[in-house]
Amino acid sequence: MNRRRLLAVAGGVVLALVLAGAGWYLHVRLAGRDVRGSSTVEFVPTPPPESTPPGIAWPEYGRDDARLHVADGTSLAPPFRVLWTFHARSLVEFPPAVAYGRLFFANNAGVLYAISAKTGKRAWRYDAKRCQAMSPAVGFNTVYATFLNAPPCNARGTPRGEVVALWAGSGKVRWRRAIAASESSPLLRGNTVYVGDWNGDVTAFSAKTGRRRWLFHAGGSVKGALAYAAGRVYFGAYDSHVYALDAATGKLLWKAASQPRFGHSGTFYATPAVAYDRVYIGSTDGKLYSFGATSGKLRWSHSTGGYVYASAAVWRRRVYVGSYDGSFYCFDAATGDVVWTFHADGPISGSATVLAGRVYFSTLSGRTYGLDALSGKQVWSFPDGKYSPVVADTHRVYLVGYTKVYGLAQRRPVP
Repeated sequence: MNRRRLLAVAGGVVLALVLAGAGWYLHVRLAGRDVRGSSTVEFVPTPPPESTPPGIAWPEYGRDDARLHVADGTSLAPPFRVLWTFHARSLVEFPPAVAYGRLFFANNAGVLYAISAKTGKRAWRYDAKRCQAMSPAVGFNTVYATFLNAPPCNARGTPRGEVVALWAGSGKVRWRRAIAASESSPLLRGNTVYVGDWNGDVTAFSAKTGRRRWLFHAGGSVKGALAYAAGRVYFGAYDSHVYALDAATGKLLWKAASQPRFGHSGTFYATPAVAYDRVYIGSTDGKLYSFGATSGKLRWSHSTGGYVYASAAVWRRRVYVGSYDGSFYCFDAATGDVVWTFHADGPISGSATVLAGRVYFSTLSGRTYGLDALSGKQVWSFPDGKYSPVVADTHRVYLVGYTKVYGLAQRRPVP
């Protein structure tokens, strides 16, 4: 083969590679674009049911099994006054469960507290001597909690953790089971407790005995909590997929991926919220996703300017979520269209809560905001808070600061 022919062949190969690269670039860019949804495709606009067991105001992370982060039963609205302050001595990243007249929560040092909802005085404490990052679940006069490994908290590999059940009245251990390190807030549904762990395992335990009912292994760490709806449990994993399992058997029903992108695909730390036959979940690729709860098909996606670690709140066909870009977003639940945005004073990592038509969230700059949930107009703020700030019962709002928990009451108007 002469030199001219060699040059021609080489040029053809280079051209083919350039065209292939351009095609791949255009394919990824097109496949990773934002997708607008439809109100007529796999969207059921019925309000999700809301109920809690007697004596339990806020049973678990997100309040209900679908993790909607909403309490319509309270009329409490700002401005608020501080009734009491509890010093937790270490970071409190996740909000309390509220039941039996007490708040149940843990600090990052692994101390689980039960304090009076009325006075903030401590009833008992349980020191797991492990790192911690979750909200407990409460039912059957029992508190269910997961824990990470013993310090140091940033240990590499897949260190061991555990799930523990304690009597709500005394804090005494009812049962405990070893699992991989876990920061998955327990899901209590009927007589079953569901948790995920860093090993990628999702396990269903008997709430009464701790006996394992089933185990499912995902392709990456499961760091968020599971959500339940219509006989299924949903969760995201660090393999860039969202999963739906049969809640009774652990059988895989569907697995959906985040959209393609250049570099590593987005992973899922956030806990999903399930409503209107949709699953809403944020990703580290900066997008909020809506998947069909029955089919697993992508129904819409919308980009923000930063990671979406926060779990979404869902209320009246709107989805509320914060981003590391420092903006708080309100999306149309059917289409993913932006209804309004609010620019806060720092990145938003924790989940929002909707109470009496106001939506509350905190920033990593240490401030909690209250906005009108319909308009996005600011109606209140508080100089503490960092992650998921607010839960409530019919009498008080409970705000989580960085190392403190506050009991707040509605301030009476001046005559």
